[in-house]
Amino acid sequence: MLAKRIIPCMDIRDGHIVKGINFEDIREIGDPVEMGKYYVEQGADELVYLDITATNEKRKVFLSLVREIAKVINIPFTVGGGISCIEDVSALLDAGADKISVNSAAVKNPELITELANRFGSQCIVVAIDVKRINENSDWYVYVHGGKTKTELRAIDWAKQAEELGAGEILLTSMNNDGTKDGFAIDITADVWNSIHIPLIASGGAGTVQHFADVFRKSNAEAALAASVFHYKEIEIPALKKFLLSNNIPVRI
Repeated sequence: MLAKRIIPCMDIRDGHIVKGINFEDIREIGDPVEMGKYYVEQGADELVYLDITATNEKRKVFLSLVREIAKVINIPFTVGGGISCIEDVSALLDAGADKISVNSAAVKNPELITELANRFGSQCIVVAIDVKRINENSDWYVYVHGGKTKTELRAIDWAKQAEELGAGEILLTSMNNDGTKDGFAIDITADVWNSIHIPLIASGGAGTVQHFADVFRKSNAEAALAASVFHYKEIEIPALKKFLLSNNIPVRI
């Protein structure tokens, strides 16, 4: 079994790391460059930086910040937010990003995934999918524009289509679980994993080390992403990895 990846996520607004609950009540937390250095020291496998207001504000992602981050970290990092064309991706990769994440722009123009994969390679194209369900009996639907707009796309259908179009990885976030610390949405994560053949990153709801073990065991996700539990040091990555190893879940030390 390949080693599972632990990925801290930093949502960026106005140059600062922020975090909310269920995509609401956003609060500032810290500096993205300094936090990136900290997570490298902690033993994170990768980092994700998401400019959470770029799409809604119709502006491009933070190139200068990406350059600063690339100077101080030596692990792969993904950047997303406001990416809508080949030129955006080229600029970000030139600035030092290893992967890019597309969300709303890919839903609006699915062929963008193919264009980016053909130009830069599937390995650096991550399709982020924010999903939500109204109740336990309803389907999980895809949301865009920072979780503000519901689409008619079902989560599994869109994940499969994204793979067919050339995505190299799926980042699946449950809006219902986001920031709650009640655990990952294992059901939809497992369903999506069983429907695709590319790596899946589980996101939304991490609160304890057991939640990470559960999502790896029960959904088979290749990676797990979290924010607030890492930012507030409620879970430290060395302790998390030690716990996972003790439960026979392979991770890189």
